[in-house]
Amino acid sequence: MEAPGWFRRAITTPHEDCTVEVAGTPVHYLRWGPAGRPGLVLVHGGAAHAHWWAHVAPRLMGDDEYTVAAVDLSGHGDSGRREEYELDHWCAEVLAVADDAGIDGPPVIIGHSMGGFVSIATGARHSDRVAGIVVIDSPVRYLDPEEEAARRGTDFGDPKVYPDIDTAVSRFRTVPAQAHYEPYVMDYVARHSLRDAGDDGSVTWKFDPRVFGRRRSNGAVDLLGDVACRVALLRAQYGLVTPDIGAFMYEKLGRVAPVIELPQAGHHPMLDVPLILITALRTLLADWEHSTALPRGG
Repeated sequence: MEAPGWFRRAITTPHEDCTVEVAGTPVHYLRWGPAGRPGLVLVHGGAAHAHWWAHVAPRLMGDDEYTVAAVDLSGHGDSGRREEYELDHWCAEVLAVADDAGIDGPPVIIGHSMGGFVSIATGARHSDRVAGIVVIDSPVRYLDPEEEAARRGTDFGDPKVYPDIDTAVSRFRTVPAQAHYEPYVMDYVARHSLRDAGDDGSVTWKFDPRVFGRRRSNGAVDLLGDVACRVALLRAQYGLVTPDIGAFMYEKLGRVAPVIELPQAGHHPMLDVPLILITALRTLLADWEHSTALPRGG
């Protein structure tokens, strides 16, 4: 299937590849738009990377309204690796990227799945440095899906090596699987998920399997109550945040955070309903620009 025009325009929108060092580890990120604007930092899920957002970010930038940065958390994408991975490391990386990208003022952090837990932790521990967080289908109260799969031993062991890029792309899968994907998005994301494995053309996945060695999502319940900045929750219709989990998160956030369902979306909405995701985010951001946050308990 040929990619539609909007997608082709998005992935060819000029951007910069940047790197900032955080606690001795190089952290790679992509930046769209000029510095000196209000900003968004996009945070991927487990085993994913910044290019999962490459067709979304340009549509959020507007007419240079925002500086948009998509981070490769350490252990992912083109960033360096650590001996151990902690939420505090990733929070520091998100904030360092916002500073290095030249974002004017506190950024809005938008996180998907595991990245939603990173966003929650950043909003809880550094609320004075964050304008707001948007959490996309992060199932607080449970393991994130990548952690669960790693613990079962079904996925995320030592990355497999494939003889060539096309073979690897044909084996690309998400955790969890979902009923629908846009094939042109999957092909693009898969091709940016690979690194050379040798001099013979072989390739393997970029992520570090040690990322999944420690549970991080279990503290998110307590952290939710400590978030002092604006919050919104996007729940995929066929995702992991069930209506009862959404209601639970709404209560923990003081009944003032909107919970918005993305219709027809699986857990990875940038892969199956990207335009719905973009519309929801742009609508939310436009509202936040012209409204005042309700106080907790108000």
